Amino acid sequence: MDQHVVFIFFLIFTGGALVASLALFGRQPLLVAYISLGALLGPYGLGWVTDLELIAQISSIGIVFLLFLLGLDMQPQALLRVLKQVAHITLISSLLFAATGYGIAYLFGFSLIECAIIGAAMMFSSTIIGIKLLPTTALHHKHSGELMIGMLLMQDFIAIFVLLVLLSASSGDNSITSLGISIVALPALVALSMFLVRHLLQPLFTRFDRIGEYIFLLTIGWCLGIAELAEVIGLSKEIGAFIAGISLATSPIAQYIALNLKPLRDFFLILFFFSLGGGFDLSLLATIAVPAIILAIAMLSLKPIIYRYLLRSQSENNSLSWDLGFRLGQNSEFSLLIAYMAFSTSLIGNDASHLIQATAIITFLVSSYIVVFNFPSPIAVSDKLRRD
Repeated sequence: MDQHVVFIFFLIFTGGALVASLALFGRQPLLVAYISLGALLGPYGLGWVTDLELIAQISSIGIVFLLFLLGLDMQPQALLRVLKQVAHITLISSLLFAATGYGIAYLFGFSLIECAIIGAAMMFSSTIIGIKLLPTTALHHKHSGELMIGMLLMQDFIAIFVLLVLLSASSGDNSITSLGISIVALPALVALSMFLVRHLLQPLFTRFDRIGEYIFLLTIGWCLGIAELAEVIGLSKEIGAFIAGISLATSPIAQYIALNLKPLRDFFLILFFFSLGGGFDLSLLATIAVPAIILAIAMLSLKPIIYRYLLRSQSENNSLSWDLGFRLGQNSEFSLLIAYMAFSTSLIGNDASHLIQATAIITFLVSSYIVVFNFPSPIAVSDKLRRD
């Protein structure tokens, strides 16, 4: 039976407030509280929240807003410079992580296709956790923030390529044709967004800048409109939202918009982490526990070391290299999307899908603990490390 949305939100946010309070008193990261609450109340726990598909759809808006806000804080020239700087780091590290994931999956008897997809899911780091746990001052104004955003964006482009390959493999289409369409669509969408901002949005902002409600409405419509358009032309909502933000970055009103959208972003991100915990089938733990733990340990150990080595190779200092390495030491939301898409198209089995999910959740939790207890972050458990 369908559950009432208000009741679901009551359970999530009232329960979230209670669990978050306990987490703060216990000096634990809030992300852990949200994921644990999802596992407790979800269909594989107490079963109080069963419509996880609805929650997952709503929560995906949080990722869209997150990338939109990142775009608002980046000038196009700075973005191109950073992407050039981190391109080889991202490509080399992604290949190494994929090879590691493939090898471990092969040792546990998964098919070659499942090994390849498991390996692909290991390539990426979490945009949400990486950005969420980076102090705002570092994210917007420091070299470390530029490097992190650059690497995460490069990973997003690689992830889109992987998703295109999966879609093509399941439908029988030519993956090169699909990729070619996306390569053409990306600069076309950027050009269209810049044109519309200059000749439509900017005049409207200038004329009605004193009406806050209208500015809010126009901004939300712009973000979600470009996100939907990006998906229609073969890209992704996340890339579309980032382009929407980048195109507005040069506007004088960009910082005002970013400040007003942060509470809305946090609302949807809470839903995202709840749905992540709630969607995991606890009954499969016995089957995939050992490979998931080994794979998670491998990623949590190798990612900081490899990132540190590659960053040091281009003359970044040792402290910054370790800092970024540990902050990017987990798997990504794209790992979950790859698992879902590959399983729904019958490219992988249920065990392989849950192995990817379990590894992602373990790395989310452990990486969050490592960062919150050892590096500056907005939700650090120590006053000395807390940076907003």
